[in-house]
Amino acid sequence: MTVSRLCLGCMSYGDPAWRSWVLDEAASRPFFRRAIELGINFFDTADMYSLGISEEITGRALREFARLEECVMTTKVFNPMSDRPNMSGLSRKHIVQGCEASLRRLGMETIDLYQVHRFDPHVPIEEMLSVLDLLVRQGKVRYIGASSTAAWKFAQALAASQHHGWARFVTMQNHYNLLYREEEREMIPLCEAEGVALIPWSPLARGLLAGTRRSPADKTATPRAESDEFARKLYDQPSDQDVIDAVRRVAQARGVAPAQIALAWLLAKPAVAAPIIGATKLQHLDDAVAALDVQLTAEEIQQLEAPYQPHPVRGH
Repeated sequence: MTVSRLCLGCMSYGDPAWRSWVLDEAASRPFFRRAIELGINFFDTADMYSLGISEEITGRALREFARLEECVMTTKVFNPMSDRPNMSGLSRKHIVQGCEASLRRLGMETIDLYQVHRFDPHVPIEEMLSVLDLLVRQGKVRYIGASSTAAWKFAQALAASQHHGWARFVTMQNHYNLLYREEEREMIPLCEAEGVALIPWSPLARGLLAGTRRSPADKTATPRAESDEFARKLYDQPSDQDVIDAVRRVAQARGVAPAQIALAWLLAKPAVAAPIIGATKLQHLDDAVAALDVQLTAEEIQQLEAPYQPHPVRGH
């Protein structure tokens, strides 16, 4: 499939009752229209975003503003849709039910890229892969992908698919940005060797690399920062601030927004197909697209990467 160099993440569009910073359908529509105007044809959501409402809003917007045959639509399965039995995980039952429910909410006959949101420690890899392969053979799914996990576990899955002749993971949606580069140790070399495309989540580190937050502890910068406890778990290393400062310095010298520098660094990585960007202001989209024209020098890349210190594994 051919995708734009940026993917619009749709977690921000849904029901504000789910997360206070989420935009409702009326407020979300301009973002889909603008994204399509800017040439974005890649859209990522998940069943658990606003408990299905994000999928409904995304499906309606794309049917109205886009040519679906030109777009690549992704969604995910694994996280709980309720606290009731069989409403989470990667069992054969839940994957099939989850896929069919996502198709109904999206209003589509096929999901272009169906991703496991995380691996399920209670389900054998063969069970997960065999049912994903079934969905591909049934025409409900075109390709399959995975999200953050250990490299050894992802390698097991790729090997199992090859052994059985099943559909193979073609993408890895991993946690990767200037503040978190542990993926460079094992996962990214594995994906490069196996021809798996990277579509990183949180490319701007929850806004820290965009200049919208002074630090992970800052709860006042944006509506999302007020309740984003996950960000404070992801980015809590003292050296993080040094990286943020380096991004600001390079951006100031260039006369561009910090977000453009952080995205330009990520886009320059050979294995990265399309970072997944979030946008709750239209300017976020314009800044992201502008990053496509920023070519960093070797000296600038060295300035951005030098302050990084090893981190504990986060995001799995």
